[in-house]
Amino acid sequence: MSSLPHLTAHGLRQTYRLGKCSLEILRGIDLEVAKGEVLFLRGASGAGKSTLLYTLAGLERPSAGEVIFEGHPLFKMKHNLLSFLRNERMGFVFQAYFLLPELTAFENVHLPAMVLGKPHAAKAKDLLDRVGLGNRLNHLPSQLSGGEQQRVAIARALMNDPTILFADEPTGNLDAATGATIIDLLLEMTQQDRRTLIAVTHDPVLASRGDRELLIVNGLVQEIVSSL
Repeated sequence: MSSLPHLTAHGLRQTYRLGKCSLEILRGIDLEVAKGEVLFLRGASGAGKSTLLYTLAGLERPSAGEVIFEGHPLFKMKHNLLSFLRNERMGFVFQAYFLLPELTAFENVHLPAMVLGKPHAAKAKDLLDRVGLGNRLNHLPSQLSGGEQQRVAIARALMNDPTILFADEPTGNLDAATGATIIDLLLEMTQQDRRTLIAVTHDPVLASRGDRELLIVNGLVQEIVSSL
């Protein structure tokens, strides 16, 4: 891994207004993520781990603080430039898959390249081969199992050769055996291509498989040091 941070967060705070009350989710988080690092964010439900992930990815603007990604201050960028950067340099895998139901597996994977104006059908097919779905190119999401849909989502996330992947509870909708297979695949494809991975999970066993594990407690991070 490079000694230069791939992503840096400074003083991240996130506060939501609930009527006359306020709810502080992030309470001043500083964080550095190295290039090629596999980082897991773990915490109880409502601890702020998904909020932190979305903020690091530029999907959610913080109440205070900044995220620097590959030299770019995300929240000082114009919206269209930030959207372009996310599509070109970042990949996303979510718990709910978010595949377009009217598109085939191939079309869902190919879509990010089409949006970027760089269609590459052969690459989309190759990615589906790599995730074990080369024989399901023309199937709609409704014709695929949950594990197969998540495989399509992983292939889609890799379509534009992102340097970093963000995964929010990628096994949350899957049974234990299928979830373990999906995590094996996600880690394998990330590490083969030396991409950075930041993933949210509530599972301590899964979180221990990364290079580093951060526990989110009361809007702050605590580093977990492995005993292995």
